[in-house]
Amino acid sequence: MWDDAFPSFLIGSREGLEAGLIVSILVATLVRAGARSRLPQVWTGVLAAVALALSFGAVLTFTAASLSATAQEAFGGTLSVIAVAFVTAMVFWMRRSAHSLSGEIKDKVTGALGMGAGVLVATSFLAVGREGLETALFLWTTAQAAGESAGPLTGAAIGLVLSAALCWGLYRRVLKINLTKFFTATGAVLIVIAAGVLGYGLRDLQEGGVLPGKTSYAFDLSGSVDAGAWYSTLVQGVLNLTPTMTVLQVLGYGGYLAVVMTLFVRGVRDAAPRRVPTGVPTRVGTETAESAEANDAGEAGEAGLPAAQDSRRRPAWLVPVAVVTVPALIAGAAVVFGRPKPAAAETVAVSEKECGKGFGAPEPGRQTFQMHNTGDKTSEVYLVDPATNAVYGEVEGLAPGTTRALVVTVAGGTYAWRCVPSSGPAVTSKAVRVSGGGTTQAVVPVSEQDLSGPLQQYRSYVDKGLATLVGQTRTLAADIKGGHLGKARADWLTAHLTYSSLGAAYGTFEDFDEKINGRADGLPGGVHDKDFAGFHRVEYGLWHGASATSLTAPAQQLATEVTRLRDAFPHQDFDPSDLPLRAHEILENTLQFELTGDTDEGSGTNLATADANLAGTRELLAVLRPLLTTRAPHLLPTVDADIARLQSLLDAARHGGTWTPVAQLDATVRAQVNGATGQLLEDLSPVPDLLEIRKSA
Repeated sequence: MWDDAFPSFLIGSREGLEAGLIVSILVATLVRAGARSRLPQVWTGVLAAVALALSFGAVLTFTAASLSATAQEAFGGTLSVIAVAFVTAMVFWMRRSAHSLSGEIKDKVTGALGMGAGVLVATSFLAVGREGLETALFLWTTAQAAGESAGPLTGAAIGLVLSAALCWGLYRRVLKINLTKFFTATGAVLIVIAAGVLGYGLRDLQEGGVLPGKTSYAFDLSGSVDAGAWYSTLVQGVLNLTPTMTVLQVLGYGGYLAVVMTLFVRGVRDAAPRRVPTGVPTRVGTETAESAEANDAGEAGEAGLPAAQDSRRRPAWLVPVAVVTVPALIAGAAVVFGRPKPAAAETVAVSEKECGKGFGAPEPGRQTFQMHNTGDKTSEVYLVDPATNAVYGEVEGLAPGTTRALVVTVAGGTYAWRCVPSSGPAVTSKAVRVSGGGTTQAVVPVSEQDLSGPLQQYRSYVDKGLATLVGQTRTLAADIKGGHLGKARADWLTAHLTYSSLGAAYGTFEDFDEKINGRADGLPGGVHDKDFAGFHRVEYGLWHGASATSLTAPAQQLATEVTRLRDAFPHQDFDPSDLPLRAHEILENTLQFELTGDTDEGSGTNLATADANLAGTRELLAVLRPLLTTRAPHLLPTVDADIARLQSLLDAARHGGTWTPVAQLDATVRAQVNGATGQLLEDLSPVPDLLEIRKSA
């Protein structure tokens, strides 16, 4: 979060200081002119500017939420580019104007004092409003780039509080800051941050289909750079540099940085001689509003400013209330009337007799349907393309009489509802046609027939693995019976890794798995419980000094159960839908048990087991690859890169025939392994949905 907070902290402190200086100068000018009674007008303008900035942020957020996923990418990318333009202009303007800001604002206020309350309100509103809009836009884009709002908002809040404290100190002449140097230094840092925002925005425009080159990568370091490490998080959060970037991103990032930073540095050098003329104090930019007041004492009286020209024909509260509330009302109207009308009020019936009742042709865009089960059976319901059976959205386990919302992005195409009761045939509603609206993602359905080939391949793989395992466990039992415990330790690991690589079949092994690979957790006697058996029972004895005699029976029992499993496996049911589920669940168990050291009974080989689990996952993905390639072509390259990264980390923990125990891993390395496994799990999470078997009519 703190890595994401830094860019927002910088923009909050810089923009807050700019706005605060402007307000300080406005207040001091009125005080110097003897017009303290006009201060409420200044604060009214300031509050209106704040209200406008908050309203602008709300409009951006709600507008983006009402768009399709592709349109959101294009919208966010466009705003990122605009934000970069505004920030760039702000950086150059402040570099030029820091030393003359006080004089410019005093001239404007002096003119406004002679023209009534409305003009003074407008002057303060416009002076602060620009800073507020720039801040809102840049914070919104940095939050989009970070993928979360807590860090950016926290950073911005800290920056604004700090800037307010600095402005108070400057106003009271408690502090002295060289504002020219401050804005120059922060400007250079902001240019670097803006380059990252530009790169992120260009990527969004590519994802949204506005710009080409979406798959033209300049580099892909995802396999060699640990994206979960602190340094990777810092670089990505602050600079928006990621392990994988397209050619356009790199060109935009590098080109912007080279051109803008060169012009900025050149401008600083050119301006330096003019800011330090002979006889003028070198501490430019330090003059606060109040020090200007002290230097120009008596000026207000000479100016003869008509401070008493305020109109008294209207209530004093009218202008402040109107100016503060109008921007909020405009923003609310934009949100309410500018967004596509939601379909939340449209209730669609789900049952065998009324499937799809109440469904009319929806408008393109993000829509919400209230799915109400009017039947007497629990049902699933899918929004499908009846021609291809592609699924756009689904609600599972909808009980009779209950209602649940389904949010779907609707594009041009044909739509129908498919209601699938817990018993009985599936029913498909009448189809409707939607015109326009671009494109949307749909999941091509998978049938049992589609999974029969991969299932047969995987059963063959498991069958061969079990045949190998029978010989390995018999060798292990013979080692222990003969008293060769050193050799037994090596043979134990070989056999255990073979079993661990068959992870996708665990659900099919029935009660054999508990007898072969059960854990001591939950047993009344723990590792000494009479029901503690299998690999981990033998492991505990081999690495805790047990005698060969005491281990002979557990080892022989292990070999017997493996033999029984091999004989039973060809006749066991293997649900085809288990294959996609296991693609994710094998590594879930790895993260829960192996990478925590929970299953280590003394051998210190949890990482070896994790390596075997990864091999099993790789084998499973190999048989599912043809189905995944046609449904999610971009998924497998990402997963392959994740696997290569995790494999590299595990290989580094292997030293010949030994492995580094999890508990002895360096904290950074352990975090890298956990992070790589977590990332792989996240990228594998769509597989069950992509390959879910759905009942058709």
